[in-house]
Amino acid sequence: MPAAQAQFAEAALASTGPTLGDVREQPYRVGFTVIASGGPCRGIYASLPVPAEWPEQKVEITGEELSAEVRQIRYRTLPGGVKQMLVEIPELPAGEQAKAIVTFSVARSALLAPTDTAGLSIPSKPEKALKPYLASSPYIETRHPKVMKFAKSLGEGLDGWAKVEAIYDAVREKVEYRNGTLKGAARALADGWGDCEELTCLFIASARINAIPARTVWVEGHCYPEFFLVDDEGTGSWFPCQAAGARAFGGMPDQLPIIQKGDSFRDPDRPGQPLRYVSEFCRGAAVAGGGSPNIDWIRGGA
Repeated sequence: MPAAQAQFAEAALASTGPTLGDVREQPYRVGFTVIASGGPCRGIYASLPVPAEWPEQKVEITGEELSAEVRQIRYRTLPGGVKQMLVEIPELPAGEQAKAIVTFSVARSALLAPTDTAGLSIPSKPEKALKPYLASSPYIETRHPKVMKFAKSLGEGLDGWAKVEAIYDAVREKVEYRNGTLKGAARALADGWGDCEELTCLFIASARINAIPARTVWVEGHCYPEFFLVDDEGTGSWFPCQAAGARAFGGMPDQLPIIQKGDSFRDPDRPGQPLRYVSEFCRGAAVAGGGSPNIDWIRGGA
């Protein structure tokens, strides 16, 4: 793995965690085209989330399509592991089009659940890095009274793997999977239905209320949760589960490209409230009597 990419990877999978299954290699394009609409533009800047390295995902850049107007393209990583591509276009004449598109090769492994879960337990003293995954996040309302009441009633007398699985089954039984607009854990609990984001939100909120670190995994067009347990020696692992759709607990057959993991981010381009998901961002200024940048985002398989 190139050194520039290695910094984005988490630690390798522990022997007591999930194991890597078959690998799917796929091209994945991220970028945009932009037109100076209504007149010339200057100072166009864009940031876009791109696939990063994870234990179950390896990423390489295989191609770039950059027009002459692009000054530079660079990358940064936000706290929490979101990798962003940053693009600057100093000037764009009226009616002209610029583009910045990067093609990645994403090798995504399936994850197989461990066969022996008896020694896995909830971490009694979570490391500092896990604290964000025990707190409230946008739409993951760990302090909502009804969510707290629901969560605390789950898996009584159980610990470790059995406790988390009881939470998982209860959430899937309580909330019917149905497409809809984003409404979060509390509304999904009250309504009794929601889509993959609502099921994920309620599972994560319920896990966190029970002192189990959990976070959102964002893949192309979908999301699912991960939870964190430790083995007898204190070594921790993240385990995925499919909150919406076919049952998958502790492993993940899904091999869609992972875009980011987490659900509370701070983006310097958008200071203020934490972001549940780091989306694309663009700004640009019109020159005197000029126009505005009209941008089309590109994301997905080549």
